[in-house]
Amino acid sequence: MRANNLTLLTDLYELTMMQGYFKNPTNQTVIFDMFYRTNPCGGSFAITAGLEQMIEYIENLRFTEEDVAYLRSLNMFQEDFLEYLSTFHFTGDIYAIPEGTVVFPREPIVKVIAPVMEAQLVETAILNIINHQSLIATKAARVCYAARGDGVMEFGLRRAQGPDAGIYGARAAVIAGCVGTSNVLTGQMFHVPVLGTHAHSWIMSFPDEYTAFKTYAKMYPDSCILLVDTYDVLKSGVPNAIRVFEEMREEGIPLTKYGIRIDSGDLAYLSKEAYKMLAAAGFDDATIAASSDLDEYLIDSLKTQDAKINSWGVGTNLITSKDNPAFGGVYKLAAVKDTDSNTFIPKIKLSENTEKVTNPGDKTVYRIYSKKTGKIKADLICLADEIFDPEETMIIFDPVDTWKKTKVLGGTYELRELLIPVIREGKRIYTSPEVMELRKYCQKEQETLWDESRRLVNPQKVYVDLSQKLYDLKKNLLEEMSEKALD
Repeated sequence: MRANNLTLLTDLYELTMMQGYFKNPTNQTVIFDMFYRTNPCGGSFAITAGLEQMIEYIENLRFTEEDVAYLRSLNMFQEDFLEYLSTFHFTGDIYAIPEGTVVFPREPIVKVIAPVMEAQLVETAILNIINHQSLIATKAARVCYAARGDGVMEFGLRRAQGPDAGIYGARAAVIAGCVGTSNVLTGQMFHVPVLGTHAHSWIMSFPDEYTAFKTYAKMYPDSCILLVDTYDVLKSGVPNAIRVFEEMREEGIPLTKYGIRIDSGDLAYLSKEAYKMLAAAGFDDATIAASSDLDEYLIDSLKTQDAKINSWGVGTNLITSKDNPAFGGVYKLAAVKDTDSNTFIPKIKLSENTEKVTNPGDKTVYRIYSKKTGKIKADLICLADEIFDPEETMIIFDPVDTWKKTKVLGGTYELRELLIPVIREGKRIYTSPEVMELRKYCQKEQETLWDESRRLVNPQKVYVDLSQKLYDLKKNLLEEMSEKALD
């Protein structure tokens, strides 16, 4: 699952194209951008994740003897190309937006600058890694926002679409705001909190519910969350839990992390009634956790109903991003280096669908923040060599509806370049923070969004504009391509 060699984690056509470039020597340096076109889950933003795994993949990219032998067995590749693969390693540069960053459609999340054979090979794995983890991080951010400050536990391993999805999905979920995961292997690999209670089978394996609760409390007095819906929440589960808590109190056992979990039924009604019973017995600070096919919409509804729930276990709908199961990131050629002039020639992909027309050239992304509020005003995609002075007034405009313009007065805003170098000449130059540090960073990132852009339904979009220089370049290329089509 965390194999050092994922070199063959690629689509066949990447390798056949590589051989084509090899046999027709045009291995010029190129630029590819990885970006997405539409925000997942009907939201107004996404959260980046997967960068650390992408870097590990690049670091370990090599064709073993077994890999070469397998490719030879396909009878598609010539011996001189296979010989080239046997000594292959990545030599290019990669820029990326750090994990946990808020991002928006069409802006490069990853930029690869490398000889075309190398840049082509890494396409599939980069998309696989970044697409999946960014999707789950984005979903988790929505779920945590709906919980309004309550802890959200990632409980999805048994419903994840395979071990890797469970492991790295849990990692992404914690980056985006979950307080921990039930996935023990994720906890070990990435040093994140592991959390959990017990199953209904624990209750059912004892002669009665009280004995099951009492036994569990003796074993785990410092983490005593009792599942109360095996038989009847209000007639049996909560009264037996209260009985155990009272006995713990009488025995002088500190009630630090204790409470109940409800996994079925009308969670709003049951939590309110359970809270009344707990409070009457002097346990008004008890945790009331809920699970049962939760997502951001159900959590938001329960919060609106003033449900007395302060901890949420979210599984299937989070780890699979059930309502939006694919991120939709793409990897497109943006420029090719001219060997004579040593400059990049911008390339553009046309389409009948306007949203599929790419942004050409060697680019970077700047985020514009309001000095007064610290909130995002807009993102600006521009050419990599452009320089902006935040003391000067800036005019930004919608790249489609160009009449929509905004004047950003000099001295009122701050700029931050989002793309940073992570691989230089094939070597890692970026050290990823620990997951819990990324979680703190991601929390701050989300706080730079206006509330109107964080709401779950019909959010206000954040503007992503093109610089005047990039807009003019794109417009000129489109006109050139149109003229060629008419000839």
